[in-house]
Amino acid sequence: MIPDVSQALSWLESHPQALRGINRGLERETLRVTPDGHLATTGHPEHLGAALTHKWITTDFAEALLEFITPVDGDIDHMLTFMRDIHRYVARNIGDERMWPFSMPCFIDNGLDIELAQFGSSNIGRMKTLYREGLKNRYGALMQTISGVHYNFSLPLAFWQARDGVEDAQSGKAAISAGYFRLIRNYYRFGWVIPFLFGASPAICSSFLQGKPQTLPFEKTDNGMFYLPYGTSLRLSDLGYTNKSQSSLGITFNNLDSYVAGLKQAIRTPSEEFARIGLEKDGKLLQLNTNVLQIENELYAPIRPKRVTRSGESPSNALLRGGVEYIEVRSLDINPFSPIGVDEQQVRFLDLFMVWCALADAPEMSSAELQCTRGNWNRVILEGRRPGLTLGIGCETAQFPLEQVGKNLFRDLRRVAQTLDGVNGGDAYCTVCDSLVACFEDPSLTFSARTLDLMLEQGIGGAGRVLADQYRTMLSQEPLSVLSEKEFEQERDASWRRQRDIEAADTEPFTSWLAHQEG
Repeated sequence: MIPDVSQALSWLESHPQALRGINRGLERETLRVTPDGHLATTGHPEHLGAALTHKWITTDFAEALLEFITPVDGDIDHMLTFMRDIHRYVARNIGDERMWPFSMPCFIDNGLDIELAQFGSSNIGRMKTLYREGLKNRYGALMQTISGVHYNFSLPLAFWQARDGVEDAQSGKAAISAGYFRLIRNYYRFGWVIPFLFGASPAICSSFLQGKPQTLPFEKTDNGMFYLPYGTSLRLSDLGYTNKSQSSLGITFNNLDSYVAGLKQAIRTPSEEFARIGLEKDGKLLQLNTNVLQIENELYAPIRPKRVTRSGESPSNALLRGGVEYIEVRSLDINPFSPIGVDEQQVRFLDLFMVWCALADAPEMSSAELQCTRGNWNRVILEGRRPGLTLGIGCETAQFPLEQVGKNLFRDLRRVAQTLDGVNGGDAYCTVCDSLVACFEDPSLTFSARTLDLMLEQGIGGAGRVLADQYRTMLSQEPLSVLSEKEFEQERDASWRRQRDIEAADTEPFTSWLAHQEG
């Protein structure tokens, strides 16, 4: 089932310097909660800065949903310490509130009106909030409170120069983009390994279901917890952060032009379902438009090709301008065993897996085959730890034991690990490989198994409160390491100045400004 990567691995072993200079970045979402584990109803704390313009601390869907962002970094330890500093600073500046340590939300009171993230009075700020209003009206606010970690990854130019003979990023953008799309296709075929190893949402609080009937074979505890005995990541299931209506879009990842064309088509295609919501009711705007996607970011995907956008530029037009610059991996649950929701082992594994995905051959995939790959993901998401579980290849009926596929993959990953350790010194990557491969023989070592044990013992609320309290105390007492209090204060003040400048520069009424935004 695993493609033969032996030639590509031999090439890598003879060109180890091609991996010198990998860049990464992290984004972590977390809900602010009260001491008793309920969703905070307070607004985004002003003394953290302006969510619209702060470089490191912002909000996602709701005022209570924090998002922390590290800069691009070539050093794993520095990146993780930067992320920890953000957590340390926030822990000291959110009063008696805590950061929820799980992906699936805490206690959600029936009928609670979750306040959408607010970004000020500028046109761009109002657009961001209206987009979230559309998400709420289309999919419900609860789904949008699910949290995750995004991992941004880029291979050094030296990799593409050695592998594809490109001279520079601009002239080689077609070859580099093709390489990243090869990576994405392999991710769709084999990325289920991420929820298998690191899925950490095998259970949900009954309040999340809000009494809606469910078809999943849940077991239920006396304290109102619903769980799947072999489940790994309900966050990635149809119950979580997905959108079934997007499966018919036919967006493929065979090349940059067809991907962008599919994305642009989706944001121009009217939706009967969303038209029924309407654009306005009683003088209140309800969504940006009634198309299948309001904007490109509404496409729920476990991985995205990305390029840093210029002012006013859409993500797809940025890709057309400069090609793929980096990859955003979006299938990591919050790691409840880390106070910052992610750890070094996960980052090093993702390095290895991304390199492998870039090296392995990846035949083009039709939209139908892309949907077939979802079958393996769903199987792992809902019953990934079931003994004897098998996986298929694309739309074929042949099945292979997950344990064997995983071990075969890790044989390849260990060769990548040896190369990276040779370049960077030490044995950190090989240690990660040797530790994680054991999960295939003993799934009780996976995050989901350990998380479920914790939740069955203490309940979701109990486990969440204990960890949230523990991490709040730990982080608030730790000194800052790579950033200083002064730097946080300077960025806070600068973010408010930037927001005021944006608001002062607006001269056009919101509705007319919105009508000619780039699509």
